[in-house]
Formats: sequence, structure tokens, C-alpha cells
Amino acid sequence: MNYNSINHLARLAANPPQFYLNARKMRLVGLLERLCQELELTIAQLELARRRYEGVGAWLAASDEPLLRALAIYLQGSTALGTTVRPLGRNEHDVDLIAHNRNGTPIAPAIVKAAVGRRLKENGHYAPLLEEKARCWRLTYANEFHLDITPSIPNPACGNGGELVPDKAAREWKASNPKGYRSLFERRAALVPQLRVTAVDRAMVSKSGEVEPFPDTEGFKCILQRIVQIAKRHRDVHFEHLPLGLAPISVILTTLLSQSYEFCVRQFVYDTEFDLLCDVLRRMPHFIEQQSDGRRTLWFVWNETTQGENFAEKWNDDARLPQAFFRWHAQAVTDLEVLADLQGMDVISKHLGGAFGSSLATKVMNTLTAGVSENRSSGMLKVAPGIGLTTAAVAATPVRANTFFGAP
Repeated sequence: MNYNSINHLARLAANPPQFYLNARKMRLVGLLERLCQELELTIAQLELARRRYEGVGAWLAASDEPLLRALAIYLQGSTALGTTVRPLGRNEHDVDLIAHNRNGTPIAPAIVKAAVGRRLKENGHYAPLLEEKARCWRLTYANEFHLDITPSIPNPACGNGGELVPDKAAREWKASNPKGYRSLFERRAALVPQLRVTAVDRAMVSKSGEVEPFPDTEGFKCILQRIVQIAKRHRDVHFEHLPLGLAPISVILTTLLSQSYEFCVRQFVYDTEFDLLCDVLRRMPHFIEQQSDGRRTLWFVWNETTQGENFAEKWNDDARLPQAFFRWHAQAVTDLEVLADLQGMDVISKHLGGAFGSSLATKVMNTLTAGVSENRSSGMLKVAPGIGLTTAAVAATPVRANTFFGAP
């Protein structure tokens, strides 16, 4: 390689052109997609969960108890939305169910909840797995998942098919709308963003054999779902060693991110999915409503599908909660945005470990390292300025084969 070529590579490394920057972001999307795949329920786990909750529904509906004859069991929460994230420190996923009494009358929620509990206790299989919670009954399948079963009845005051579920103490009903919430989320998730990279960069890659960075530039399976999973996992790691109860609940993150996603997709065009991810995360707080009663700030994150459900109601009783949210949000934005500036798998792996958990980052990076080692051994691995490792024919320096990745 002559002196002029070396200078050219140095200039590219210091000021990589937009195509190289986009290629680097495409590589990050591939990493984050694999990270999300490790967090969610597998197809086999989803099928097992389906069989479990359908069995519970059949058992409850077969009761002679009048309150249970018209029950319909269905998924709600992250499993229904496709945004599950494996909890830190345990293997079980949380699977949230609604036991909806379609002919329900406005009786005390504690009575309906007790009827569900009695019926479950009559089953010799369910009884040892059963645990009573404040609003629901929990069936714990060790090393699999928890089934949380919350009773509900129709909400006659909601014209959008809303329901009433027990409050925390099961003393009265409160408005909710799990099916309406899911429908709205799915409509937003179906919105397709405008990405320049799909129209320009990917076409150039396929036609000219230009850069194809390692790992493969796979996109997100579903962008909104992946954004929610990434935010939830970052939250879990951020609050792991902080006092219990400070972390923003998942429905707040999901609601704000889905609103932000719709706004961003309808208003802007982005170079890559990574740019969209960062902007959606950055704009989350714009959709929090604030009011003042003259003494303090009141916070509202409304359930848009029914009247009167404020997901942030606890923020108005504990000033630490909104403060904790905004601290987490600032850190999450920083941790995501800085990824685009990092080069080198070791550096990226360390940063991912700090943001999303070291064991998860190690698992994801190990699968990539295996692919890098295979390409190194075949002589296909190169280093491209502004991108890093690549297997494509670009202005790149070949990497010598060895038996230990990272050593010359």
C-alpha cells in the first residue's frame, strides 16, 4: 500500500462519509435485533403459554359458579403486544391474562376475584401453583413463566369496549381497556417509516458490491416492538440496584414510545432504523401531560382508549417517580446515541454490557465473534475505515488469520 493510499484511509477513518456512517448504524441495528431476540419468549414458549392459559380458561368456564360461566380468558400486556423482556435475576417471564366476565354486573371486585380463586383451588394441578396478589391470582410455573389472572367486567360508561378491573386493593373497579390498548398499539406498529437507507444505500450495496458490514445488516423484526423492548431492558438494568418501586412501569414506557413512534413516522424521514430509534426515544417526554394545582406539578400519561385511566397516577403521590423517569430517560438517550460513535467490537460489547447487562451483551457478542472468526479463517474479513470489520470488497485492510480473535 503506497503513501497516498494510507493517507486516504486515514482521512476516511477521521471523517467517514455518510454511507459508511449509515452502514455502521445498520450494523448496530443488527446487534440490537439479536439482543431483543434473546429477551423475548420463543415460539415454543408462546405456544406453551397459550396451552396453559387456554386450559385455565376452560377450567374456569366449566364451573357451576354463575359468576364464572361467561368468562373469556385472553392475553394482555407485553405478551399480547410482542414486547416481552426477560426479567433480571430470574427465568420466568410474566404473562398477563384477563378473565373477562362478559355478563358481569357491577358487584364488588373482591367477590369476583374470590370466585376465580376458589375455582382454581379446586384443581389439584393449579392449587400448588397458586398465589394471591392484590389485584389478581398468579400461577407460577417454575423456570417458565407466571400467569397473572386479573378479573374484569364490561364498563358501561366506555363506548370503546372498555372494561373495569379491580384497583390495587380490590375494593372498587377502575377503568381500563386491554383490548382497545392492544388494537391501538398494533395500528401504530403497522406504520411504516420512510428510511433513506432502504431506497439508496441498500440498492447501492446490491448493485455495486459495496460495503456489507458485519454482522449482516438485518433490520428490526418490528421497529416499534423492538424500541419498547430496548427501552424496557435499559430501564431494568438502570434501576437494578436502586430502591424498589422507582422504575417507570412498562405501560408508561410503552404508551409514550408508541405515541412518539407515530409522531416521528408521520413527520420525518430517517437515514436508518437506528436514527429512528434514537429520535423516538428522545421525544418520549413530549407526550407526558403536566398540570399545576398551584402547589405542585401533576403528571398524566393517559390511556387513550378509555376515560379516566392515568398510568402515571402514582407520580402525583411520590415526587421521586417523575424524577427517576427523567434521569433514566436522559441516560437511555445518551447510551443509545453514543453507540453510533463507537468502533471496535470490544468497545461496543463493553458499552452494551453497561447499558443492557453484561451477560446478555456477552451472549450476543459471542455469536458474532464466532462468525467473525469463521470469516477471518477464510480470509474474507477486512477492516474498513469508519465501519470496522467487514467481509465486503471495499477500501479495507485484510486481517490475518489466527486461532484467537483479537490477537495479531
